[in-house]
Amino acid sequence: MKQIKKAVFLLLVIFLLAGGILVGSGYKMYRDALDQKSLAERISEVQANPGYTPVSDLPQTYLDAVIAVEDHRFYKHHGIDLLAIGRAAWNDLNSLSLKEGGSTITQQLAKNLYFTQEKKLTRKIAEVFMAFKLEADYDKEEILEFYVNSIYFGDGYYCVKDACKGYFGKDPVQMTAYEATLLAGIPNAPSIYSPTQNPDLAARRQQYVLLQMYKYGYLNKAECAAILENEI
Repeated sequence: MKQIKKAVFLLLVIFLLAGGILVGSGYKMYRDALDQKSLAERISEVQANPGYTPVSDLPQTYLDAVIAVEDHRFYKHHGIDLLAIGRAAWNDLNSLSLKEGGSTITQQLAKNLYFTQEKKLTRKIAEVFMAFKLEADYDKEEILEFYVNSIYFGDGYYCVKDACKGYFGKDPVQMTAYEATLLAGIPNAPSIYSPTQNPDLAARRQQYVLLQMYKYGYLNKAECAAILENEI
């Protein structure tokens, strides 16, 4: 029994030490990123894009669709969603991979601004620190605005206006509900859900977006059906 207790204690110490090292490495990556370029400077670069679009010029259906499919607790968390992280960690343990990250919109913005897409724990920890800073320095509407102006939509489009112009030939404010829900589904996997490259997969993804919007109370069944029929 004493040997078992010693083994458990040793494993706990190793776990805590390893966790501390990872957190320290992630924090250093976060600080190094800010030392190279401040958050205000990175945001200014995003805003300097000729295609930058304020949230006031985006249809509410599009904004609702983005939140429903990407981060439905966006307005309730402070940068990270512990429930989503827990679910993702459980699924990753079962699959012995890091394929599911549980990232919020704020974390995705942090990654887009500073970090690579590489699936490493150190990078994920740095991303969390950056998400906390984003939430401390900007309000939710600003974060959502920065996000849709810095994500990749496939076909060489890196902001919502360029994607609208490229896919639909119009400005974001002119999007129909059908176009808005189609567009909201693309960034999850742009090479897969591009409507020009894989229209069938893009349509399936759009159906999932609508299911999430129904699930979280943004639309009723009749409205979802009408959007799919392109009646709204």
